[in-house]
Amino acid sequence: MRRMRKAVPLRGLFLGGLSLCGMFLVSLPVQACSLALVLAQDVSSSVDAAEHKFQSRGLAAALMDPDVIAAILTGGGVWISTFEWSGRTNQIVHVDWTYLDSPEVIGRVAKTIASAPRGHADYPTSLGYALGFAAVHMRKVPQRCARQVVDVAGDGLNNEGFPPEAAYRAFDFRDITVNGLVIKGSDPDPEEFYRTEVAKGPGSFVEVAYGYQDYAKAMKRKLIREISGASLAMR
Repeated sequence: MRRMRKAVPLRGLFLGGLSLCGMFLVSLPVQACSLALVLAQDVSSSVDAAEHKFQSRGLAAALMDPDVIAAILTGGGVWISTFEWSGRTNQIVHVDWTYLDSPEVIGRVAKTIASAPRGHADYPTSLGYALGFAAVHMRKVPQRCARQVVDVAGDGLNNEGFPPEAAYRAFDFRDITVNGLVIKGSDPDPEEFYRTEVAKGPGSFVEVAYGYQDYAKAMKRKLIREISGASLAMR
C-alpha cells in the first residue's frame, strides 16, 4: 500500500520562496553611485550676452571632451544637474537630475546646456542664495552617492543678500563639497573671495579661468578633478 505524503503548508512554501529570493537578491551586485554633481552658472548683470555664450557653450564643450567622458564612464556614471543663478530668487534649473552613463546621454545633456535660454540678465550677484538653492536641490538627487559636489562658477563678489558663510550655517551642507570656478577679469578680483568664503568641505578647491575665453579649458580641468576625485587635473 502506497504511503501518503505529508502535505506541505502553503505558508511554509511561501516563506521558503521568500528566503530563497532574499538569498538571490543579496548575491546580486549593487551599482553604487560615485558622485552627484550640481553645476551652478552665474548669469548676474556682470555677465554680458557674449560671456554667457562662452560659459554655456564652454560647459557643454567640457562635458563632451573625450577625457571628461572617459572619467565619467570609468566610474560607472554620475548624477548631474545644472542651474543658473543671479539675484536672491533668480535660480532656474536647466538640467534636472540626470544619470550620465553613456556618450549619448552626455551628448543630450551637453546640447541642452548649450542651447538653454538665459532666464535673467539684470540681477545682482546673490551667491549665498545660490548656495542655499544648491544645498536644497542636492537633497533631491534620486540616489544616494558616495560624494556630493556643488560646482559654482562666477566672475564677481557677493553683492546682494546673505553671504556664503550665512548659507553654510542656515542650510544642510553635511557631506557636500563646494568647489569654485573663478572667471578672472572683474575688479575687485573674486579669486581670494572664492578661496576663503566659497570653497568648503573635504577636498574642496578653486579652479581659475583667465577670462571667459578660457572657460571651457578651466571647466574641463575642474570636471575631471571632481569626477575622478584626483588631486591633480589633466591638462
